[in-house]
Amino acid sequence: MSRYLVILNSRTLFAIIISIIVPIIAYKYNINYNVDLTLISIAIIFPLVFNIRGAFRRREKALEHLSLYRASLKTVENIILSSKLEIEEINQGSKLIKKSNEGLIDFLDNIENDTSIHDNNINQLFEFLNSKKIIIGNGVLQKALRFLKDSIDSADNLVAIHRHRTPISLKAYCLMFVYIFPLVYTPTIIFKIGVENPQYLTYFIVVLSEFILISLYNIQDQMEYPFDKEGADDIDLEIFRMTRK
Repeated sequence: MSRYLVILNSRTLFAIIISIIVPIIAYKYNINYNVDLTLISIAIIFPLVFNIRGAFRRREKALEHLSLYRASLKTVENIILSSKLEIEEINQGSKLIKKSNEGLIDFLDNIENDTSIHDNNINQLFEFLNSKKIIIGNGVLQKALRFLKDSIDSADNLVAIHRHRTPISLKAYCLMFVYIFPLVYTPTIIFKIGVENPQYLTYFIVVLSEFILISLYNIQDQMEYPFDKEGADDIDLEIFRMTRK
């Protein structure tokens, strides 16, 4: 049950407070009017859906690149294992591959943006393969380097996903209008329901509508960074390690 409550945060509380205070003021000063709510759809729903779709695509792309990254490194490891290298050299190569994998996973699992450890691990693996060119054979080495290139491409895409989010200005605009929503929506609901009808209907509709909007915003906010294990839909990075648990 707790995993479904992660969408509740300080933004939710602030939005609920606004959606309670606005009807109180509207009833006190008899503020009601009839506004076409299509305006609300254009101002809030459209950009909110756009952000959610963008965050979902980021998550799917991250899964795709993580799978390719591990598969490429696994192929390089298999090439080393089947080569004519000595046991000590094979173990050294496997250790460097595991180190490269762990370096990227640890980077994604951390909020910091320092990629120096990951870059150094990849360079060490490349230098190891290149230094064994004579023993491995040029043809086999080229295959290994091609798969290493695929892993580097995937890793760079994952670094980009880690560092960059959906447009900040669009998110700020969307959140601002979610907070403004009760100010526009409440008088219209009072007008449609009628001042003579029970006030709790207005409170229920406004609070529920605001809760839905802010919850969708929170879902998008958590989904756009799928590595921090805070959202219910975050990626389990452990299954992409070379040694799966």
